[in-house]
Amino acid sequence: MSVVDLVLPKLGESIMEATILKWLKKPGDKVAQDEAVLEIATDKVDSEVPSTAAGVITEVLFPENAVVPIGSVIARIQTEGGAAVAAPAAAASTAPVAAPATAPAAPVVEEVPYQPTTQPETMRPAAAVQAGSPRFYSPLVLKIAQEEGISMAELETIPGTGMEGRVSKKDMMEYLQHRGKGVAPQPVAQPTAAPSSVAMTVQPAKAPETVSQSPVTYSGNVEIVEMDRMRKVIAKHMVDSKATSAHVTSFAECDVTNLVLWRDKVKKEFEKREGTKITFTPLFIEAIVKCIKKYPWLNSSVDGDKIIVKKDINLGMATALPSGNLIVPVIKGADQLNLVGLAKQVNNLADAARNGKLKPDDTMGGTFTMTNVGSFGSIMGTPIINQPQVAIMAVGAIKKRPVVIETAQGDSIAIRHMMYISLSYDHRIIDGALGSTFLNAVARELEAFDINRNF
Repeated sequence: MSVVDLVLPKLGESIMEATILKWLKKPGDKVAQDEAVLEIATDKVDSEVPSTAAGVITEVLFPENAVVPIGSVIARIQTEGGAAVAAPAAAASTAPVAAPATAPAAPVVEEVPYQPTTQPETMRPAAAVQAGSPRFYSPLVLKIAQEEGISMAELETIPGTGMEGRVSKKDMMEYLQHRGKGVAPQPVAQPTAAPSSVAMTVQPAKAPETVSQSPVTYSGNVEIVEMDRMRKVIAKHMVDSKATSAHVTSFAECDVTNLVLWRDKVKKEFEKREGTKITFTPLFIEAIVKCIKKYPWLNSSVDGDKIIVKKDINLGMATALPSGNLIVPVIKGADQLNLVGLAKQVNNLADAARNGKLKPDDTMGGTFTMTNVGSFGSIMGTPIINQPQVAIMAVGAIKKRPVVIETAQGDSIAIRHMMYISLSYDHRIIDGALGSTFLNAVARELEAFDINRNF
């Protein structure tokens, strides 16, 4: 007879919160260990959260569409027995021992009338905020506020769109955007007056809400389509990347005739023997990996004034989803796989992405990205760097063209399979010489493909 807390698990080192999309189980439903309880969404991928124990769901602590910090208790599961365990859950409001979710607030109840004489307007722990204010602030929101110099009094004036008016990361980002333009109320130095009067004068100052939410009119015959969650995330990542990295794009042309002829020759036998299709993507990845080993700075990231060169080559491949959105699953340890292993990883990850089966870890840890703009007919592209990486390569459509062939007997014109490739790189650390050298190394690797090789 025990109750197990279901905690929102860690979903990656850079993910601090997740949105609950749908509860698959409700209070009173039985659940098996490792059975999916709810669907969540992060800024990387949608996923399911499995149960950590077998039993009955007794309590769901967050509604759908709530933004929940990583590590929060989201539900409770009664593992054995019946009424004996349900009683403490029902009595959580009167029995402190059986209410772990509210226990942190108990020790600080006496601190409601906080003392400002020794505590300036700086950030306080989340527990203290709960005790002195009806609003709950997640650790992520408090961290953002502390980094941006937002006082507690100012934080309490920010309108929240989360559950019960809670302030989310999105609210903070929108507030900071308006704050930087002088639209939102600015944090002011607090005088030595009583703190209660300061709080009372700051809270009503919510006039900027009407300014930021002024209606926008559209002329002509238009259709207004609301962005879905993933499109909003993609939009933010693209803008953030352009604001972070100094983008430069270089182009190269390569003759991939041998590669095309080899694939045409072996694709049926390859699928029959290996149980998976051989596409161009693993062939491109194989060439990129070989060149990254020669030029390791392309497999790095920037941390302030430091260049972090990654020893593991985890290659991301941009994948289009049926919805039209884009996601980048990552082939971990791509340099440790042969062509067959790369082909299986490419196909497995692409299928999982299109069917919504990717796990959070499948999109984490990428060190370099490739995008195939040619799969939709584009002959070249200028891709945006996938942060915190420093480079991304685009491969264009393969087209037959007449080209000049140089031989010992003289020049001639022949029909060849030609392709443009492009490399967008972070000019903060990758200069034009290195970027172009790497790009042309990949082109030469593809052109030198052995038409007689085995797989």
